[in-house]
Amino acid sequence: MENPKSRKPKFQMPHIFALLFSFIVIMVILTYIVPAGVYDRIEGPEGRMMIDPDSYHLVEKTPVSLLGLFIAVPQGFVDAGWIVVLTFCVGGGFVIIKKTRIIEVVVDNIARKFSKKGLLIIPILMIAFALLDAFIGMCELTMVYVPLILGLVLALGFDSVTAAAIALVGSCAGFTAALTNPFTVGIAQKIAGLPLYSGIRFRIVTLAVTTAIGILYVMRYAVKVRKNPGLSQVYEQDLVTKANMKQSEEALKASPRQKTAGIAALILFAVMIYGVLRFQWDLPEIGGTFIAIGIVTGLIAGLKGNEICEAFMEGCQDVLMGALVIGLARGIVVVMNQGQIIDTLIYALSMGVKGLPGSITAVGMLGVQAVFSFLVPSGSGMTLITMPIMAPLADLVHITRQTAVLALQYADGISNILTPTSGYFMATLAIAKVPYEKWFKFMWPLFIIWTATGAVFLIIAQAIQWGPF
Repeated sequence: MENPKSRKPKFQMPHIFALLFSFIVIMVILTYIVPAGVYDRIEGPEGRMMIDPDSYHLVEKTPVSLLGLFIAVPQGFVDAGWIVVLTFCVGGGFVIIKKTRIIEVVVDNIARKFSKKGLLIIPILMIAFALLDAFIGMCELTMVYVPLILGLVLALGFDSVTAAAIALVGSCAGFTAALTNPFTVGIAQKIAGLPLYSGIRFRIVTLAVTTAIGILYVMRYAVKVRKNPGLSQVYEQDLVTKANMKQSEEALKASPRQKTAGIAALILFAVMIYGVLRFQWDLPEIGGTFIAIGIVTGLIAGLKGNEICEAFMEGCQDVLMGALVIGLARGIVVVMNQGQIIDTLIYALSMGVKGLPGSITAVGMLGVQAVFSFLVPSGSGMTLITMPIMAPLADLVHITRQTAVLALQYADGISNILTPTSGYFMATLAIAKVPYEKWFKFMWPLFIIWTATGAVFLIIAQAIQWGPF
């Protein structure tokens, strides 16, 4: 009999809070080691402030004290205040919509309408999920999608991995392209000083290509499993799932009030997009619009005042982890700024890539961001850590800031199909009853393909000097 003491303890990933606080501690230590230095800021195109590349000079050290270490956390929340507020507004507003069951009805009807057309249901659903995440960036909805489509997918002769892939791969494709995703491209462009949601035409192309690759990858697997169910990674588990699952015979139907509420939500969302593009609406206006979408949709659908308030609170609870991650992540930047080491890090990185072709440097940014994406599974949190460094670095190495933002989007979005520290991702796999190790075996080739695709788009973006800057 094996001695329990002889068993090697399994490695356990530290909690994201512990990880981020460790980064803050490391940065505090670096303020005592790394020379303090600054670049002069000058006014660049369109009035934006940018680094004067020839102005780096050392200054007197301002190391962060022990008290400063802990102050950095609340200061991070203050500095990222509007971003934290937007997170709550989007989360709360969307759960109100979710409570009206409009999303459930739409997904259920799409699934049933194409249920007799076999493989066609895969691209239809994946495109729908990709578009939703491209606009609003709510990957957590994959936890809603899987229960709705699992029974149908199994009935069509596919498996649970296919169901999880339809939801997760579709969602990740949209999150990667991030047409108007407020949590990545919105925050990143604001930090970089870019016009909000600028460069959307190029991102539409990335959305089309990334989604098409994902669809072909999932369909290839689905066809193989339908021809030979024994090749499924979860064949035995699916036999049990099918035996226990009873799918409703009747399709969900939207009431007149639900239909009106859905139309109202779409109109208000279109107004928000128009406001951003035409009137340069910023985070306060976007957050206010999401609150309006939630309240108007809820009232039209028949929710009572208390139900709307409770749904909004539930949505805030759902995104609480993300909001806290944003504040902690910003604390890292607070320490770097106080210790005046952020420009020194930019200077060191610029010296490391000096003389290299811009395309290679852009791909290198993708690699650096990819490492961060696994350490910090929150897209908004990672954006707040890396973009204050990557945006000015892009100026120094003659890469457009828009390209630097694209590197962030691809690194963060692609990691969402594999990151074991991501709560919603692991929860979605659990709902589909797909073990992580089997999912990893199935998904890592797509991760490589998508990463290579991202590198190609970055090279193209650099070659055309994608901007406006």
